[in-house]
Amino acid sequence: MASSAPVDVLCMACEDSSCDFKPVKMQRRPVGPEDVLIDMKYCGVCHSDLHVAANHWAGGGMPTKYACVPGHELAGVCIAIGEKVTKVKVGDHVGVGCMVDSCLECKECLAGNEQKCRKMVQTYNQEDWSGRAATYPQGGHTLGGYTSKFVVHEKFSIVIPKSYPLECAGPVLCSGITMYEPMKTFGVTKDSHVGIVGLGGLGGMGIKLAKALGCKVSAITRSLAKEKMAKDLGADNVVASTDDKSMLANKKSMDLIINTIPSGHNWGAYQGLLKKGGKQVLLGIHSGFAAA
Repeated sequence: MASSAPVDVLCMACEDSSCDFKPVKMQRRPVGPEDVLIDMKYCGVCHSDLHVAANHWAGGGMPTKYACVPGHELAGVCIAIGEKVTKVKVGDHVGVGCMVDSCLECKECLAGNEQKCRKMVQTYNQEDWSGRAATYPQGGHTLGGYTSKFVVHEKFSIVIPKSYPLECAGPVLCSGITMYEPMKTFGVTKDSHVGIVGLGGLGGMGIKLAKALGCKVSAITRSLAKEKMAKDLGADNVVASTDDKSMLANKKSMDLIINTIPSGHNWGAYQGLLKKGGKQVLLGIHSGFAAA
């Protein structure tokens, strides 16, 4: 039920860009009529957590608000709900991803694309405007998943099947949705050939998801040094981008390429692998984006 008392929590927080994380006692807003209280069990660590904690994005107009509590790969167990909550019940496994509010009224929200809403509030380092992402005391900035408990409006909670390992759920809410969206946007099917450039966290997740959708999957990496890892993840084929013979053998064979490389590189080198009408999606933010 809703409560008038704030929720006492323990967070891992840093006070400045040195990223000296320490346990800090904090409070979250009282559980409101439409809120879900989560007893946190796991939170994944995303590289963007480091960027925010270290204030790397200040130059891009997104300065970090301290104390900073990162984390947008939350997984835990619901221990209380407000009286108007219908989506979640006590005992459910629940996750929270990259956002905790949006306007819920614009074209994007009504289409299920809340992440594109201009009023979207991220899980940490942003300010509430509607009350659905309220902090305690009011007027603060959102605090993420490096915490013992989390309060979220039910709209932005995700019920996790109990058959799915809770310790594995967090990354699905970050790298999982990042890789899944372009596959769905460009309509991959079991007949599609999907190329994944880069075999880091995003790339590995992309291979697994594309295989789960029934696609043929090619891992595209600089050499064959990661061939075993790629195939263990489910890749049908490994393309060495620095080997002319390997690139030629896969010319004009792919329907979709998802490029996860986060640093500047010649992304145009992969265009020749695409069939006519195929698409390459660039996920990494780097200087090449300006040309793309």
